[in-house]
Amino acid sequence: MSLISEDTDPSGLRAVARPAAAASQPNRVTFNRLELNRILNLYGRMVAEGEWRDYAIDFLKDRAVFSVFRRASEVPIYRIEKDPRLARKQGMYSVISATGLILRRGHELERVLLVIDRKLMLV
Repeated sequence: MSLISEDTDPSGLRAVARPAAAASQPNRVTFNRLELNRILNLYGRMVAEGEWRDYAIDFLKDRAVFSVFRRASEVPIYRIEKDPRLARKQGMYSVISATGLILRRGHELERVLLVIDRKLMLV
C-alpha cells in the first residue's frame, strides 16, 4: 500500500526532502569560488616554478584552511586560513608559515596572498 497518490510526482517529494537533509549537516566555513580560484591560480604558478608539489583543503566548523606542501610527507610550508570570526577585527584571511608565524592578516585575500606571491617585476 502506497502513501503517494498517482497524481503526485515522486521527484518532487525528493526535492522537498533535500533541504531537511542538508540542514542536518553541521555548518562549515568554506572558500567561495572566487577565493578558491585565486588560491589555485597562485598554487598553479608555484607548482610550475617547482616550489610547491601538494595541497590539502580542510573545511572546519570555525575556519577553512588551504595547506601548501613542498613534499607530501612534510608539514605544510604555508597555510592560508579563512576565519570569519575575525572579519570585523584583524581580517578573516591570514597566511601562516610552517613555524606558526602569521606572515600577514587582512580583510582582502588578494592583499594577504601578496606575502607569498612573488611576481616577476620589470625594472
